[in-house]
Amino acid sequence: MRIAESELIINPDGSVFHLHLRPEELADNIILVGDPGRVDLIAEYLHDIEFRRQSREFVSVTGKFRDTRLTVLATGIGTDNIDIVMNELDALANIDFSTREVKEEKKSLNIIRIGTSGAIQPDIPLGSFVFSHISVGCDGLLNWYADRDKIAIPDISEAFMKHAGWTRYLPVPYFVKAGEEMTERFRDCTIKGMTIAASGFYGPQGRVLRMPLAIPDMVEKFESFRFNGWRVTNFEMEGSAIAGIAAHLGHNAGTVCCIIANRHLKSSNPDYKPYIRQLVELVLDRLTR
Repeated sequence: MRIAESELIINPDGSVFHLHLRPEELADNIILVGDPGRVDLIAEYLHDIEFRRQSREFVSVTGKFRDTRLTVLATGIGTDNIDIVMNELDALANIDFSTREVKEEKKSLNIIRIGTSGAIQPDIPLGSFVFSHISVGCDGLLNWYADRDKIAIPDISEAFMKHAGWTRYLPVPYFVKAGEEMTERFRDCTIKGMTIAASGFYGPQGRVLRMPLAIPDMVEKFESFRFNGWRVTNFEMEGSAIAGIAAHLGHNAGTVCCIIANRHLKSSNPDYKPYIRQLVELVLDRLTR
């Protein structure tokens, strides 16, 4: 079936609408970052760089680390941007732009997000790395797609909502596992995480400035939640959409974050850039082994 021009917008130069990448420019191994500045940081480690491109917050570079071709892409903040990024990455890999038809043979991309995060458990130290074995979507994005429960873990969701005192005005959260192969790459060098992906930085992560919260003790309830050995470890803002869309489309994806704050201890580390560089080096090594 031919995909209409209104549904998949292709720019005059043959690139996909938002990312401004052409299919041949996308590598099979992809590193996502929120901050466009981190693209240039990672590019310092690459050789044979083919291009650097920017369209709004979507900055991209494709080059090589060791002998592995990589694309590094900035997504900006939030799961709404991830909806754009993940769908357009899949389109670049699995839709023929000349015919506008889905390819018969599908490609599975390796996608890892490098991010920053705030821990909510007291034993997770600043500067440590948490890999999100499970991402918790409190953003509602995946609820717009069919067959949500085929890739979600509904029994954890029900227990979580009951424990937290979920209100009817909040989106039903979804729990999604990271790709098995990506999880194995980082199992021995990161903290095992079940990570909340929030739809905002303030209220959705339990921060109070001038507006009170719908669940006043939200952070404490998240911290105390337990389910079959799992506990909520940290907050970030993109991982659930990456894990969920990747699971739907057959990509191998995950999120690993550097802890730069601890909400339980009310501590933070504004000088976290050396730890981000360490995390970049770890990800490059594990992604290209």
